[in-house]
Amino acid sequence: MTDSSTGGEQPAKQKAVVRLNRISTKTGDDGTTGLGDGSRLPKHHPRIAAYGTLDELSSMLGVAIAAGVSDPHATWLRGIQNDLFDLGSDLCVPGEMGDKLRITADYTARLDALLDEQNELLEPLDSFCLPGGTLGSAWMHVARTVCRRAEREVSALIEHEPEGAVNREVMRYLNRLSDLLFVFGRVLNDGGKADIKWVPGLNKS
Repeated sequence: MTDSSTGGEQPAKQKAVVRLNRISTKTGDDGTTGLGDGSRLPKHHPRIAAYGTLDELSSMLGVAIAAGVSDPHATWLRGIQNDLFDLGSDLCVPGEMGDKLRITADYTARLDALLDEQNELLEPLDSFCLPGGTLGSAWMHVARTVCRRAEREVSALIEHEPEGAVNREVMRYLNRLSDLLFVFGRVLNDGGKADIKWVPGLNKS
């Protein structure tokens, strides 16, 4: 795949849309944080928790790349990291689509295509996988669980907010991404040959 969402060929460099001149603004000392529309929310608000977990997930993917996940997966993961910033930007500005950066069905469709392509490399599972095997696979499983938490938090946010205040495509993207990270974990385990299988009741006396 060669689109910018999952890595590969990068588009022409765009003008910076974010300028960070000062990192410490002290505006959050009162326990609130600013949204993209200028409003402020408590730092424990479900919206802040949701896009904070996206940041955590992106950091996990960065660790996986630094730990030695190689191309083409490293390039795909870097593209997904960029997507996660787009998702965070989407969640940071409540409301209808408007002219703000919003996740569209194209983002999820690109993951779908990659998911189908990678899944074709694997034998069907006959049991659940325990996280582990290769280091790269283990990191994919850690990232997958963080992605699932992000899904739960976005789901809670959708329930908490009025209709239209949260872009539902964010949820669809995360649901697909958690599946993709699971498949990546198997592919990075020698195409599934190094998978560690769950044995029900293994230690039952």
